[in-house]
Amino acid sequence: MAEYKLGEIEMKFADIIWSNEPLSSSMLVKLCAKELNWKKSTTYTILRRVCERGLFQNNNSIVSSLVSKEEYFSHQSEQFVEDTFEGSLPKFMAAFTRRKKLSETEIAELQKIIEENRGD
Repeated sequence: MAEYKLGEIEMKFADIIWSNEPLSSSMLVKLCAKELNWKKSTTYTILRRVCERGLFQNNNSIVSSLVSKEEYFSHQSEQFVEDTFEGSLPKFMAAFTRRKKLSETEIAELQKIIEENRGD
């Protein structure tokens, strides 16, 4: 399984790829120079790092994701609940709503998600 942990800078880099994929590695270098003020060597170093983790690939100088942005954040959310609340979604919700009350719209959306994912 891929290592789903990205630092702040790697996350900005990943967002560039997710927003523009598939893209050539030369285009990625240009985008990183413009958006992150990186040199070509920095872009290729970080690209190699995220490819080694199994999140992205660079095949024939075409960069694309192996893990979508949605999959990445889904895994991060699951890991947070696991690490912080012993994997208990009810404990997470209790902590989340302790200081912030849910609106009727949020409650309806959560009820819909629960119904769609009920394990009957």
